[in-house]
Amino acid sequence: MDKTRQATLKAHYRQQPPPLGIIALRHLPSGRTLLECSRNAPGSLNRHRFELNLGKHRNAALQADWRRDGAAAFSCEIIDTVTPSDDPAFDADAELDALLALHRVLWQEQGQPLY
Repeated sequence: MDKTRQATLKAHYRQQPPPLGIIALRHLPSGRTLLECSRNAPGSLNRHRFELNLGKHRNAALQADWRRDGAAAFSCEIIDTVTPSDDPAFDADAELDALLALHRVLWQEQGQPLY
């Protein structure tokens, strides 16, 4: 790949906003799940993993499960995304909050515990 093409691809990548979405950190043995919305879903997953590996996560129950069972006992994924709109009236935070509320209701209806 020539340098001009590489520079073009890098510039295009940098202009792309990070995906908006709902993330889930699921403790597989217990089924307990932390659901969260984020304007940067991959970055949020990385932050949670980093805090858990450091032993400094803000959710004490989640941290205790991570310490006891390790990273292999968890599933960390983006479970839903929001496509940004060019409409000036589009409110990404409101969309994310509504989607998170919907996922929490669905999770609880299925009998799956939340952190």
